[in-house]
Amino acid sequence: MTLVYLRKGETYAELGAGFAVSTTTAWRYINETVDVLAAHAPKLGAALAKAVKDGLPYLLLDGTLVSIDRVAADRPYYSGKHRRHGMNLQVIAAPDGSLLWVSGPLRGSVHDLAAARIWGVVRALAATGLPVLADKAYQGAGPHILTPYKGRDKPEPQKDANRAHARLRGPGERANAQLKSWRILRKLRCCPHRAGRLAKAIHTLQLRETASR
Repeated sequence: MTLVYLRKGETYAELGAGFAVSTTTAWRYINETVDVLAAHAPKLGAALAKAVKDGLPYLLLDGTLVSIDRVAADRPYYSGKHRRHGMNLQVIAAPDGSLLWVSGPLRGSVHDLAAARIWGVVRALAATGLPVLADKAYQGAGPHILTPYKGRDKPEPQKDANRAHARLRGPGERANAQLKSWRILRKLRCCPHRAGRLAKAIHTLQLRETASR
């Protein structure tokens, strides 16, 4: 039932009808299972320690917005960057785009750099000694987080550096795409603050699937 909920994003009423249980029972079963799965998702420190142990040459940091069902009056949830309401999640990925860690949720109005600092990501990444590639939203995070050069009419060496940066950072989008391939995260119609739990539960399932191959 929980897999159907996460994969297809069906409502509790639809799931209850399909599995011959009440809507309330479907809600309880799913939320309890999601909480258990989320609790098994990698913690930030453990995920970064494994990245160092595995000899990863660098890491990818990005933010993603999980859209939510909100009205214009709910300004704290509105992301100016994405121009829609949602919850901000921070994602750390390996160079090949494999998801290593996903944060809890913050309101969409919180900028990516602020979110990374709130979750202690900037400090934790610095402690690994690994270079980190991120987009312009993270400029000013520190020398260990490499972002593209800003400004117009950049000299050719900076343009070349930005192109190389984009090529290396491109696979990071795969981590976000992996999360969004589960329909429940395409647009939440439950409590917005469940976004992090749902993302962590999905991460746990992805890790189990990878381990079983």
